[in-house]
Amino acid sequence: MKAVLLGFLNDETGATAVEYGVIIAVLSLAIVGGIGEVRDGIIWLFSDNNSKLANAFAPTP
Repeated sequence: MKAVLLGFLNDETGATAVEYGVIIAVLSLAIVGGIGEVRDGIIWLFSDNNSKLANAFAPTP
């Protein structure tokens, strides 16, 4: 039983897949966190009355 446990602990065949999974998880969290900041920036650009972007898309009277 001890030999089986030591063999399992020394087995590294799935290590690369796990590492890629961790990298994808971290990148996904960074992207999700960044989307909120981008959304806030876009809302600010279009909500500021002095912004050229807000004035460019404003309906003409």
